[in-house]
Amino acid sequence: MALDGWSLRHPRPPQVPPTAPPRRGVRVSSPARGWRILPNMVAPGFIVGLVLPLILPADTSAGWTLSHNRGEPEDGICVLTQNVRFRFASYINNYMVLQKEPAGAVIWGYGIFGATVTVTLCQDKETIMEKVTSVKAHSNSWMVVLDPTKPGGPYEVMAQQTFGRTNFTLRVHDVLFGDVWLCSGQSNMQMTVSQIFNATRELSNTAAYQSVRIFSVSLTEAEQELEDLAKVDLQWSKPTSENLGHGVFKYMSAVCWLFGRNLYDTLHYPIGLISSSWGGTPIEAWSSGRSLKTCGVPTRGFTQSDSVTGPSKNSVLWNAMIHPLHNMTLKGMIWYQGESNINVNRDLYNCTFPALIEDWRQAFHRGSQGQTERFFPFGFVQLSSYLSATSDDKFPQIRWHQTADFGYVPNVRMPNTFMAVAMDLCDRTSPYGSIHPRDKQTVAYRLHLGARAVAYGEKLIFQGPLPEKMELLADRGLLNLTYSQQIQVKKQDKIFEISCCSDRQCKWLPAPMGTFSAQTLALNVSSCRGTPAAVRYAWTTWPCEYKRCPLYHPSSTLPAPPFIAFMTDQIPGDLSKLAK
Repeated sequence: MALDGWSLRHPRPPQVPPTAPPRRGVRVSSPARGWRILPNMVAPGFIVGLVLPLILPADTSAGWTLSHNRGEPEDGICVLTQNVRFRFASYINNYMVLQKEPAGAVIWGYGIFGATVTVTLCQDKETIMEKVTSVKAHSNSWMVVLDPTKPGGPYEVMAQQTFGRTNFTLRVHDVLFGDVWLCSGQSNMQMTVSQIFNATRELSNTAAYQSVRIFSVSLTEAEQELEDLAKVDLQWSKPTSENLGHGVFKYMSAVCWLFGRNLYDTLHYPIGLISSSWGGTPIEAWSSGRSLKTCGVPTRGFTQSDSVTGPSKNSVLWNAMIHPLHNMTLKGMIWYQGESNINVNRDLYNCTFPALIEDWRQAFHRGSQGQTERFFPFGFVQLSSYLSATSDDKFPQIRWHQTADFGYVPNVRMPNTFMAVAMDLCDRTSPYGSIHPRDKQTVAYRLHLGARAVAYGEKLIFQGPLPEKMELLADRGLLNLTYSQQIQVKKQDKIFEISCCSDRQCKWLPAPMGTFSAQTLALNVSSCRGTPAAVRYAWTTWPCEYKRCPLYHPSSTLPAPPFIAFMTDQIPGDLSKLAK
């Protein structure tokens, strides 16, 4: 075979990813459920690799420049005998963003066991740095950590494999250094820019944001942890109207994009955004077996619920859509999920969500060789509103459990986290159902405020007012609340409730809003003829109309989050003793 000097080039950004590494498994395509990796079968892509390892299929070489030079081979074509192709990991490609200083970006891939791999970072044909490693046995993988690099670019990353007298070289170009954020969750994270308010304007607003690069993972589930992505919907790309609004619930995530765009407006350096989300999925599918065991989640699964329309089996999305990214150096993550747990292990969410955050932090810290911070910033969206046929309190319970039953973050169980309150962003006429409100601009704005405060240390108000003190004036029938911040008040009579207990029975009664000042609010609790035990705010699926909740911070216009506070020795969050 005359192979000397051949090369394969693609001038345009790829839309189909490299195939997954050789492994035992097969991908079965289903339009409704994405890709599923089944054990104990050989993947079709692997068969191609065995037969034609030097003729890379289009999806594997997309975006890469590959060249080959060799002398006379000592033992035939080594790639054929090793059954492994030399390649980058699936998400290392043209137009990508690598994490900037102070962390070091991780570059890795697959090759021939025993081969030497040299990774070079270049800019304007000048070598910036060079790292040398070797391909490991068993995994046939190689990895280097680049020196911390200032934000900017573009750069070229080159990887050369040397095995005997045979060399292979891979290149990816237009690589930037900046901050990399991973965005995950279910359908409200999956909604694309074409589905939100003012979609036409938002889709056209890309010219100023060519340094905000986007990447979207395909819908895939797996029974075991995958080391690399099986499939990618959108390879690293510059934003366009086409790839920001590629169909309904496809790509790119609107919350993710708008969050990154807001960060770019503040930071003025490159931002990399990775979307990995799947609608109708419970948190159990996104959690590793380790974290689920910590919370006592049954391994046998659960009865299917109407709120679950996507994969629900424990860990299948962690295995296929998150774990393959764990070698990447990240700045932080944002998360929008919880709707599918209103009828699935709802009472465990105050454990499963903090456990997921802790487990993901551990995994990404270890996978990146300690480059991703151990307690990297983690933001999330508290559930919005939903027009429900029933008047239960399942949504409020999930909202409360999203904070580990504190009502606010960061807290001792959820350090270095931030939250965007969204209960006032309801959408009665959403064509995707009221559970999918279209105002993702405000969601992303509130998230980015949290990121600026928690991830970047900026001194600003990033959350709405919470009460820090309450005083019961029983003789006057009043409950005075003192808030941590100034409050802007629009009176509503039923949004506050008091738990009134008598003869070992408790009932929630309305506590109308009375007089108020800059930081205090009086509630009328005279309707309680027994003992007031607790007070709660906005404890309903639909607390208020669009941006018309009664309490906001006056200058930031951030809404007060829902809360429940106890005036007795009741355990916080134990609602069963109070609500009947």
